[in-house]
Amino acid sequence: MPDQTDKQTFSDDEALEFHRLPTPGKISMAPTKPMATQRDLSLAYSPGVAVPVLAIAEDVDRAYDYTAKGNMVAVISNGTAILGLGNLGHMASKPVMEGKSVLFKRFADVDSFDVEVKTTDPDEFVTVVKNIGDTWGGINLEDIKSPECFEIETQLQDLLDIPVFHDDQHGTAIISTAGLINACHIAGKRLDEVKVVLVGAGAAGLSSIGLMKAAGVKAENTVILDRDGVVYKGRPNVDQWKAAHATDTPHRTLEEAMVGADVVLGLAAKGAITKEMVASMAPNPIIFAMANPDPEITPEDVHSVRSDAIVATGRSDYPNQVNNVLGFPYIFRGALDVRARQVNHEMKVACAHALAALAREDVPDEVAAAYRGRKLKFGPDYIIPSPFDPRLIWYIPPFVAQAAMDTGVARKPIADMDAYRAQLRERVDPSAALMQKISSAVRGAPNKRVVFAEGEEPSVIRAAWQFKQAELGTPILIGREDLVRQNAAEAGLNFDELGIEIHNARVSHKNAQYVDFLFGKLQRRGWLKRDVQRMVNQDRNYFAAAMLAHGDADCMVTGVTRNFNMAMREVGRVLDVRGTLIGMSIVLAKGRTLFVADTTVHELPDAEELADIAVQAADTVRRLGRSPRVAFMSYSTFGNPPGDRGEKVREAIRILDRRGVDFEYEGEMPPELALDPEQRANYPFMRLTKDANVLIMPAVHSASISTKLVQALGGATVIGPLLVGLEKSVQIVSLGASVSEIITAATFAAYEEGVIEEG
Repeated sequence: MPDQTDKQTFSDDEALEFHRLPTPGKISMAPTKPMATQRDLSLAYSPGVAVPVLAIAEDVDRAYDYTAKGNMVAVISNGTAILGLGNLGHMASKPVMEGKSVLFKRFADVDSFDVEVKTTDPDEFVTVVKNIGDTWGGINLEDIKSPECFEIETQLQDLLDIPVFHDDQHGTAIISTAGLINACHIAGKRLDEVKVVLVGAGAAGLSSIGLMKAAGVKAENTVILDRDGVVYKGRPNVDQWKAAHATDTPHRTLEEAMVGADVVLGLAAKGAITKEMVASMAPNPIIFAMANPDPEITPEDVHSVRSDAIVATGRSDYPNQVNNVLGFPYIFRGALDVRARQVNHEMKVACAHALAALAREDVPDEVAAAYRGRKLKFGPDYIIPSPFDPRLIWYIPPFVAQAAMDTGVARKPIADMDAYRAQLRERVDPSAALMQKISSAVRGAPNKRVVFAEGEEPSVIRAAWQFKQAELGTPILIGREDLVRQNAAEAGLNFDELGIEIHNARVSHKNAQYVDFLFGKLQRRGWLKRDVQRMVNQDRNYFAAAMLAHGDADCMVTGVTRNFNMAMREVGRVLDVRGTLIGMSIVLAKGRTLFVADTTVHELPDAEELADIAVQAADTVRRLGRSPRVAFMSYSTFGNPPGDRGEKVREAIRILDRRGVDFEYEGEMPPELALDPEQRANYPFMRLTKDANVLIMPAVHSASISTKLVQALGGATVIGPLLVGLEKSVQIVSLGASVSEIITAATFAAYEEGVIEEG
């Protein structure tokens, strides 16, 4: 059962203030082109805009090339069925429609604006939308009452050549179908054998039962009920949409239909399903009580009579929330990217199967963070992915796009699905492009054996598993084998399947060799042999680093259980420095990639050290495939105002001048001068030909503070700090690092080690 601390509570005043401050509403428009000069304005409007106008006049499909149409969805409502509040008018629906637009952008990077139509007449509504529909690449209909919603969607699908999707119907259908696929998997039931009862034959209910049939549920195994009871063949006064799902059944009441049923879908109202009904169901029953805000029956009541039940609701404070945000952003993302003419049944089924498959994967730490640290794992309480799963954006749309291509509704087929997935990652994760390049290089290089020093930690175990599955290298876990395997089993991982190595430092046959080696390095620094023996036996960082020194492994990741300085000190006693030891952070923001050094090692570097840091950073950036352009940061600009720190930076420049290095460098300067060509125009003597991409900070505190500040403010992604300069590649993550952060560090370690070997 859910932890009651997960419940989200707020007052009416808080909700109103949220929507009112600091700016009324939840959306605004941001330009995608610069508007800083007269030339920009001339291109954006008159006379430059005439050129695309004429191009589109010749071929209307060019609107996809020269306007935002291809990434724009309209969220349209007349307010006749707002949430569970009923017909409150078109303007009352605007907060909901704005909210939907925000979700489109947040989860799938789809631009969206709301349109509220002041009519309750279906034909008039259709006429309005038909005449403006070409403005967008797709239309999301929302909060329109049944049965008018069926008529409106059907007509607009016929009249417009873009996807028209009524989310109240199909969103619930897609997510509940995904949940049913997985619930049946857990319960040991087959889709083509389960008996399904639908309580609530409205838009969402009828669409759900329809999609479940398309996914494999047999029509003769279904029973649907509305306010008047069972919808059976021959029942009078049944509209065409309900009649399409009528079956030959002797049942006339819900109580009768529930006896022996495998699945019940609730899209009705609070209290519609009783404990007695649940008790009469087949073994391992599946109950989806999806009415909002109160389900037809609570999970507590279900579990009081059936310990074998799998339960889903529409609420966030219970496990297995059927949340439409898992569907519509990614349906439209895939549809827009192939310029689909419609969203058909096959695309919806593909989305449902993709969601079901994703839920069976290991759940990232980012999801646990969204649920206050509660670890989620595929099983009865996790049959549907979390809306906060960062993989949704690149996992789901390709399935939708492929289905559109396979069924002939795609106007712009995708030739390379792997490249498409990489592009999707970049939409919401600025680091994706860089990591894609690094990962590809690691996979293409000779296999690296990566030591995960803290191998008993669950996050490290899961990272090693995913690292191996991604074919990035061979993980080696340091720890007690029984505990490592126990923690792996609790995470649902079978190490025997992948052949992951486990080494226990205390009982390793390599101990004596490692002790002799390390004692030889430390004996003249005040260390006794028994101290070294204890370190190798008991401290996994010493043991792991010794493995690297002896060629028993290639590179290493640590830091999850201890701070950076402690881990670096331990590793540094075993491994020698090659060049200059620095910590370098990678900042990705607004399409720009910056490398910042030194963020961890040199507290107050002198001029010689600053020059060394610049050389090491430039060399590292070059190994990452970039041409380094180095700027030395300072509070002063070329001596103004004067000061001791500025003088050290100027001396570092003179040192580089004498060395004759082969990269661009300049300083001292503030950040705006390094990153803005217009500002640099005031200094014609500057040697930077373009914006700097390597920033050398005057001290570790300024480096650390600046990178953490931009990350805390949002809008930037920071990778690292990456440790560079040891004889073997070692990466130290932050205390309590997530699985994805550990994998990133391991990938960089493998990449850097390959470069060291080549060098």
